[in-house]
Amino acid sequence: MASVKKRPDGKWRARYRDAAGKEHARHFPRKVDAQRWLDEVTADVMTGRWVDPRSGKVRFRDWFATYAERQIWSRGTRLSAQQALHSATFADMPIGKIANAHIQEWIKGMTVRGAKKATGLAPATIETRYNLIRQAFKQAVRDRVIAEDPTDGVKLPRQRRKAAAMTVPTVEQVRRALECAPDWFRTYVAVCAFAGLRLGEAAGLQLKDVDFLRRTISVRRQLQGANNHALEEVPPKHQSERAIYIPLRLAEMLSAHVQEFGVRGDDEWLFSVNGRLLNRGSAGHYWRETRKAAGLDEFTLHDLRHFYASALIADGCDVVTVQRALGHSVPSITLNTYSHLWPTAEDKTRTAATGLMTAVLDGGADSLRTAEGSP
Repeated sequence: MASVKKRPDGKWRARYRDAAGKEHARHFPRKVDAQRWLDEVTADVMTGRWVDPRSGKVRFRDWFATYAERQIWSRGTRLSAQQALHSATFADMPIGKIANAHIQEWIKGMTVRGAKKATGLAPATIETRYNLIRQAFKQAVRDRVIAEDPTDGVKLPRQRRKAAAMTVPTVEQVRRALECAPDWFRTYVAVCAFAGLRLGEAAGLQLKDVDFLRRTISVRRQLQGANNHALEEVPPKHQSERAIYIPLRLAEMLSAHVQEFGVRGDDEWLFSVNGRLLNRGSAGHYWRETRKAAGLDEFTLHDLRHFYASALIADGCDVVTVQRALGHSVPSITLNTYSHLWPTAEDKTRTAATGLMTAVLDGGADSLRTAEGSP
């Protein structure tokens, strides 16, 4: 029920009941304004876009805490979400009062230097924080806390292509790393270089993950944490569960590793040092020792993953094949990271045209010679 009535004080009272039957009212000096407001909210109720005006009064910080509690996030994602919220300049504003301009000001603020930072945040970091905050606003729209998402249409700083900063070790450099690595650590390096596993994925391998007969490694988990105290077993990145087809010699290395160094615990973890599983800090330490001995100071463990990807591409593997091997959720991630390694359209055109021209001219010359030599 909706109505507009004049009050004794001369103002016009517009009122309506929401879908739950609760009455809402506002007062206007003119009847036309009251009727316009009433028509708008009535239309929102009828189309399902209506939100309770009181819902928008909750602080964004409090709404985000409620939203985050419902999410199935890894420890790393939860920490990133907390950092994003901490940086949000509108965190203490009522969520219904936050406008597009507030979001844009927040984005711009992260790009400039501050009292405690020499430079602004990297565009990729800004985008990550923005996406985490944006998802909270989108959920608020779905939950009828707010009518519209203020993050729509926000402009983010342009990102430079990641390829420009990518370092890919050569075959000789990887050979030196394997030669200089401690015996027990050599197989871990090989798994990163010849199966493309992320640091945590390699650390999380168990004996049951290796099928020596079919020569596959199944990525089912990863170990996250900078030290033993923070170490935890978590699922792989979103849609990164996969089976990797490995060369025979890598399967043989893994078999020899198990025979020589054994496995750890009831779960039969493949890699451990001094009775403890590898974490980001310990794996990084032994890699730094290895690369120092090999003279490879500019390379990280993750660069071995780039080495693996570049080898697949150089051998003619298509985007989807590389995507699945690396555990990327969508092919666009693979293309954004490694597109510079694939032959360009110009390269393909020249190669195809060269082959065509060779077939015509060389084949024509052979035919001509045959014809001239015929009786």
